[in-house]
Formats: sequence, structure tokens, C-alpha cells
Amino acid sequence: MNVVVGNKLKILRKNKKMSQEEVADCLHISQSAYARMESGESSSWANHILTICKIFGITPEDLLKVDLNNRGVSSIDADQLSDQIIEQYEERIKELKKVIKDLKEDKKSLKS
Repeated sequence: MNVVVGNKLKILRKNKKMSQEEVADCLHISQSAYARMESGESSSWANHILTICKIFGITPEDLLKVDLNNRGVSSIDADQLSDQIIEQYEERIKELKKVIKDLKEDKKSLKS
């Protein structure tokens, strides 16, 4: 869910032509904390949901549901969101494959 919300936050922010720092200032958090929300690394967006919704002129339901087309996010943005989610999952799969490989190598070295 964090990745989905994060991608929506990014799209909404760009549609408002705001920087991460500007949104972070509105939320009274650091830019890096906000960046973690957008990247899906943090669930702290939940602590700020009402302020986020006020900034972007949406309801909490709009932020949490998959389809934002009726709130000004175009189908192109929805396609970009989908592509971004796929890219993030593909990157995570690569990372997990590396972890598995490293664990297997560690296991082999322990047997030796």
C-alpha cells in the first residue's frame, strides 16, 4: 500500500507543480521524510493523511483507492503509476535475488 500511496503522492505533487520540500514544509517534516513517503519506504503518510488531502484537494478515500481518474489524474498518469509500480517491484525482485545469492554463498562458506 505504501508504494501505491507514494506514487499517488508523487503524481499529485507534480500536478500541483510543487517540490518535495514544499509539501514537506506543509506537513512540518523534512524533505527526506517526505521523499521516503513518495518512494513507498515509509507509512508515515498515514499520520499526515488529513493534511495531505487538504494540500491536494482530495479525500482520504481518493488517496487510498486505486483509481484517481475522477480527481484530475489522467489515464496517462495512471499508466505512469502502473509502470512505476512495476519498475519498483522489478527492482525489489533484483535486490531479493541478490540477497538469496549472498545467503547461499554464505551457507556454502560455512560448510567448508
